[in-house]
Amino acid sequence: MLDFWNARKNSRFMTHNSNMELSAKYNPKDIEDKWYAHWEEKKYFHSEPDDREKFSIVIPPPNVTGILHMGHMLNNTIQDVLTRKARLEGKNACWVAGTDHASIATEAKVVRWLREQGIKKSDITREEFLKYAWQWTDKYGGIILEQLKKLGASCDWERTAFTMDATRYPMVIKAFVDLYKKGKLYRDYRMVNWDVEAKTVLSNEEVIHGEESAQLYHIKYKLVGAKEKGIVIATQRPETIFADVAIAVNPNDKRYIKLIGRKVLIPLINRAIPIIADTYVDIDFGTGALKITPAHDINDYEIGKKFNLPIIDILNDDGTLNHECNFSPLIGKERFAARKEMKKLLTEAGVLIKIQDYKTNIGRSERTNSVVEPKLSLQWYVDMRQLATPALEAVETDAIAFFPRNYKNIYRHWMTNIRDWCISRQLWWGHRVPAWYFGEEIFVAETPEEALAQAQKKIGKHLTIKDLHQDEDVLDTWFSSWLWPFAVFEPKKLDAGPWTWDVGKEKENDILKGVQSPNSDVQRPMSDIDYYYPTDVLVTAPDIIFLWVARMAMAGFEWKQERPFKEVYFTGLVRDKMRRKMSKSLGNSPDALKLIEDFGADGVRFGMLSCSPAGGDLLFDEKLCEQGRNFCNKLWNALRLIKGWETADIQQPEMNSLAYHWLDEKSWVVLEKLEEDFKQFRLSEALMDLYKFIWDDYCSWYLEMIKPAYGAPIDKKTLQDTEQIMQRFMIMLHPFMPFITEELWNKLGGVKATGKDCCVAEFPKAHKLSANSQQQIATIQQVEQLKDIITQIRDVRNQKSIKMKEALVIKVADTENARQLFSIAGGKELVMKLANLSDLDFAQEEVKNSTAFISGTDKFYVILTEVIDTEAERENILKELTYQRGFLKSVEIKLSNERFVNNAPAQVLDNERKKRDDAQSRITILEESLASLN
Repeated sequence: MLDFWNARKNSRFMTHNSNMELSAKYNPKDIEDKWYAHWEEKKYFHSEPDDREKFSIVIPPPNVTGILHMGHMLNNTIQDVLTRKARLEGKNACWVAGTDHASIATEAKVVRWLREQGIKKSDITREEFLKYAWQWTDKYGGIILEQLKKLGASCDWERTAFTMDATRYPMVIKAFVDLYKKGKLYRDYRMVNWDVEAKTVLSNEEVIHGEESAQLYHIKYKLVGAKEKGIVIATQRPETIFADVAIAVNPNDKRYIKLIGRKVLIPLINRAIPIIADTYVDIDFGTGALKITPAHDINDYEIGKKFNLPIIDILNDDGTLNHECNFSPLIGKERFAARKEMKKLLTEAGVLIKIQDYKTNIGRSERTNSVVEPKLSLQWYVDMRQLATPALEAVETDAIAFFPRNYKNIYRHWMTNIRDWCISRQLWWGHRVPAWYFGEEIFVAETPEEALAQAQKKIGKHLTIKDLHQDEDVLDTWFSSWLWPFAVFEPKKLDAGPWTWDVGKEKENDILKGVQSPNSDVQRPMSDIDYYYPTDVLVTAPDIIFLWVARMAMAGFEWKQERPFKEVYFTGLVRDKMRRKMSKSLGNSPDALKLIEDFGADGVRFGMLSCSPAGGDLLFDEKLCEQGRNFCNKLWNALRLIKGWETADIQQPEMNSLAYHWLDEKSWVVLEKLEEDFKQFRLSEALMDLYKFIWDDYCSWYLEMIKPAYGAPIDKKTLQDTEQIMQRFMIMLHPFMPFITEELWNKLGGVKATGKDCCVAEFPKAHKLSANSQQQIATIQQVEQLKDIITQIRDVRNQKSIKMKEALVIKVADTENARQLFSIAGGKELVMKLANLSDLDFAQEEVKNSTAFISGTDKFYVILTEVIDTEAERENILKELTYQRGFLKSVEIKLSNERFVNNAPAQVLDNERKKRDDAQSRITILEESLASLN
């Protein structure tokens, strides 16, 4: 409805209050870099402790190997919305950025980079490799943070942290030593998940299980002393038969009772192994006979311990078969190549009975996607049961509140069935395990000097540092990031760091009950950690609830005796419009930076958030970004319209005053809903409510209501009201779409009026609605009915093909309600202007040769110059009458429901009763109209 510009779209024009020219079309490239540089120059994103209420949030640190993808876009847009909103509310907003060193992924990148230069990792020393790794990290590690700036992320870049920087590295080492001294960290041989590509152990949470197609090889093991007889087993991994140490059957399986205690020969190598009995064996799976391979299966390992069986490990770290398999044709073969070869060898030996296709769960490495191998290995573990209790209780009592709430159940299940955390990794890039060895003795210390002192005290003063050997492993990446919420705020001098502050058990209990953090304790010095910790909210994906969220909660209580965050919002997954998870392999994941280039950062942010229900998966479609770009253009055209008006010292028309008060009052209703949506993290709803309000009510209705006739001036009061209320809308919209709102705010004179950029202006407070709510609601309802009348008149025009330029005459049935509606100042004029009427008056009886419609409970007649099609009119009335009777019946059923009436709030009941009364009135009017046609 901004067609005013159609006539002037190619002309140059002067604004009413400046000589500034506005381009015909909004171009985000013209403003985004400009405003981001301005915000950084003004240090709007930087935070230091002061006397304001703080809002702190830490970024889930992306890997230094990463580049911006759709998941990052969603997560960081949400964080930015929350941070910008807090900043506008006058809070001291601090959003800490940073990156994760990502041991497995980064080492793989560096190894590949070196290989391209003709360098093998095996040919250089650890120290040399680390020099190359730091070179790579310095060159590529910050790319994703620079990309986040393109999105508009308002992080405090001066606080950017890295999990292996000079501050965080010693904290991680200190945490390891502290846990070891407390008896919460230990070293042990256990079955682990082994990534043969990365050549390192993985924690259980780093293994992704999924159903895949596989094959069961049915292999006959011949009975010792009876060559023709034997026992058939079914295995998915025939290459591991060389590590077999027994065949297990269920003692209740009648087929095998007589074989228990006898021996069979492993095919191809003819090594004899016993047949044992254990109820663990599933009689109905496969053949009911299970090969026991303790070195390559966790369940077999437990059975092996129970029967004191030997352990034979036939796989090298890279997944090739070693000499322990005792079968030279396959030594050195990769596991899957060996499996393929086994099919041929077993067939030739006459022991392959059949191959059966089936579906099974297969675990793959989260990092390399390689099929994980169970492997017996000596590793370092954290005793999680000793850490879990306060972290679980905090979530159970909502001291840490989850959104959506259902994630509490998932969290509870994992925490109550928690297993110890394997934290050592067989890599060079990362925090090296701070343990030194002398023979069988272990010395855990923060430095080699401390380890040497321990060794000298226990063994003898003659030892030197060269006599000790440091552990070759590094720590799991998550072992550094679980410290993240307080590590980013800790002082660089660790003697004043996380290990000296102890709020005490009494305070800890208060916190678990939901008491505020001890930020307000003026007795303690105002350091960063005292001021910003605990953080206010964590925004993260649900797939790392165990890898990161739970562990951060444990670390917070272990070393700060305090929750690390007050609320956790779990985003959904980004999927395409066919509900498929976005991935490179499917080719359905768009280039994030290309999206920003095509649609602008605000358009992309709108597209991401508009389809992101609270906690639900996001069904992404580029058309949503196009919708966001169109919204920017709508706002830009609204600005051009306003700036194109000339002003004059004339009286403000009553209909302009009415339009402003309607819009103003409705904006407070929208704002009140927006505040509630923010509290519940319903950010998509908040954005779409704003979008509909600004697009429909402000741009499409309000501006048309007040728009002067072509070439005519507008009164100064209306223009001032219009600019001021649009400034308010820009502040409300700014957290979602920061660039376009900052541009419009400045061009509307927001800085001149407030002395502040939109980025740091004052967010409106939803307080006006409660002051005189009845009158405000009445004003809104009255203008909404006037809008409905205008819309229905326009519908009649469309139905009857009456052009807009042809003025119409309208009659309205003379009722008290209609008289009251058109008695409001400016109401009649508003309808006549927007519906293009030559007359609007009351009628005492049915109006002949007219088409009627109902708005609210009032009947209106559009006078027509053509003869009315009585049959068509009767058909329309009957159709509407059928609908209204059905609607009335549904309301009456609801009001006759005793349970509903007894439990519904009074306002809801009043609304339902009003719906019933209005429907009855409409039915009466329609019946009268039908009777008049007859």
